[in-house]
Amino acid sequence: MKTIEDYSFEGQRALIRVDFNVPLNAQFEITDDTRIRAAIPTISKILDDGGAVVLMSHLGRPKEGPEAKFSLKHLVGHLGKVFDREVKFADDCIGEAANKLSENLEAGEILLLENLRFYKEETKGDENFAKALAVHGDIYVNDAFGTAHRAHASTSIIAQFFDQKACGYVMQAELDNAQKVLANAKKPYTAIMGGAKISDKILIIEQLLNRVDNLIVGGGMSYTFFKALGGNIGSSLCENDKLDLAKELIQKAKELGVNLMLPIDSVIADAFDNNANIEVAMNYAIQDGWMGLDIGPQAAQVFADAIKESKTVLWNGPMGVFEMSNFAAGTQIVAEAIVEATENGAFSLIGGGDSAAAINTFGFGDKVSYVSTGGGALLEYMEGKTLPGVAALA
Repeated sequence: MKTIEDYSFEGQRALIRVDFNVPLNAQFEITDDTRIRAAIPTISKILDDGGAVVLMSHLGRPKEGPEAKFSLKHLVGHLGKVFDREVKFADDCIGEAANKLSENLEAGEILLLENLRFYKEETKGDENFAKALAVHGDIYVNDAFGTAHRAHASTSIIAQFFDQKACGYVMQAELDNAQKVLANAKKPYTAIMGGAKISDKILIIEQLLNRVDNLIVGGGMSYTFFKALGGNIGSSLCENDKLDLAKELIQKAKELGVNLMLPIDSVIADAFDNNANIEVAMNYAIQDGWMGLDIGPQAAQVFADAIKESKTVLWNGPMGVFEMSNFAAGTQIVAEAIVEATENGAFSLIGGGDSAAAINTFGFGDKVSYVSTGGGALLEYMEGKTLPGVAALA
């Protein structure tokens, strides 16, 4: 697979698939431009070479064709400030008007195409739609790792229409950093799995059990394990159809000599509400009508101690409902321990989604080794699956 370092873009139009699926408020202002900032080095390299840039992305999940709230025109002003130049906008991503704009693009200019998902053909991976998009560039660059697990028109099908194709810096960094926890992990290696459901993480947990020394389980999924072990979990989240699976994972960890760490205690509440009544309880004895919404202080301490001793740390999923201040302590303590381990020389990968949101909420984004923007793509890559967006660049 070639990277953009393998090309000079002088006199060339680069058609770049970026991930500008950014959150907007009611006034259509960007509330978090992390994904835009991540793409700056790739776009800058092409402009500095003397090339022109055509950007394509999706935004949100439009259901029936164009919807004003999902238009990428809301990003034009912000992009203009970021790149200190006028950013042209095509109010369609294919067709004569859009083609004319990209055809006449000069060195140093940027054109943003309208939302790809205004066409159903994008997510269906339609070949004719991909071919229509391909006319916008001389070289195809994919820098949208977050959508690399989808065989969409703009992420994988389009590549066949280009002799010259490459991954951008975001894609390259995501793959390189994933390899550090997949193939080249220093020991002790601790993986932290959080979030609501075992079923979402089963494949990655099975992969990790063959690699890690410690597997920390927190968040809603931990209560399924405690119920499987015969505990009373009150009205905590539980996947009753996954109790046998939880037992199997406990047994497999034992056989492989992996330290599977479950939270001994929880912060419990009598309602899913930040203002609910709160207590701390042992996880095998949560009273009826109460639910665990965060790991407890004992669990947080035990987890933090293991993390601080580690040389490789992978974190995917929060320890509790960190969006509510009364249930954020466990996630914050884990985040602080990861920062301390990193300061002591560990490699730490924060695995996208809620974990990335948490680490940034606490202001630690620049104090860990790498924060993935990948989410589902990172999980699938770590599960050993082939990502269509990556395979298409080979």
